[in-house]
Amino acid sequence: MDNKQSSRRNFIRQFSLGTAAAISLPAIVSSAYAGEQKVKKLSLEKNEIVLFQGDSITDAGRKKGDNDVNSAVALGRGYACIAASQLLFDHAAKGLRIYNRGISGNKVYQLAERWDADCLELKPTTLSILVGVNNFWHLLLGTYKGTIETYRSDFDALLKRSKENLPGVKLIIGEPFALTGVSAVDAKWYPAFDEYRKVARELSNAHGAVFVPYQSVFDKALQQAPASYWTTDGVHPTLAGAQLMAEAWLKAVK
Repeated sequence: MDNKQSSRRNFIRQFSLGTAAAISLPAIVSSAYAGEQKVKKLSLEKNEIVLFQGDSITDAGRKKGDNDVNSAVALGRGYACIAASQLLFDHAAKGLRIYNRGISGNKVYQLAERWDADCLELKPTTLSILVGVNNFWHLLLGTYKGTIETYRSDFDALLKRSKENLPGVKLIIGEPFALTGVSAVDAKWYPAFDEYRKVARELSNAHGAVFVPYQSVFDKALQQAPASYWTTDGVHPTLAGAQLMAEAWLKAVK
């Protein structure tokens, strides 16, 4: 092989490696979903009302006093806003109406206490819920006494209530997640926290919901960058982490 051929092959090899690195981040989500035994997706119809619900991860600094639909400040600066922006861009003809009612610090019972005003009255046709990390985290901190069974029973009751009051509602349940090696998450979280992830998956199956495997997505992302790149404290996503979550959420509805 002459030097010209060798140089050409080296160029092609280096280009291929660079291209693989460039496309690997979007592939994280597909890779995580590939590990799911059954991947259920939903389609959005015309005039859908999409509601994001949960704790601070969903809240993401949204302006609580702004109740307008499709409002950037009302959607916050996290995964809900990023996902909503993409939905509105991709489905301009569908007249989607999107809301965020996540509130920082919430556990399941606190969602239930405000469910009439912050969910049922909005009459969502697609309801996305990510909740559970505070049910465990606050228990660990000693500021809450609920157990894993409390989480299961409260969440199950909330889902039943939603389906009874919103016939035909399409459910999306996000997997609670945490990344070790960052300030808030350490060995004391495990293996107990894994049970909350398991319960969320079980309830998703029981209620016919779409399940978003956030823990798997973040675990795959760790192959590209450390936990501190994706989260600020092991729980709350950075800008990159929020984008990753939005990509995972959108994968469930496309």
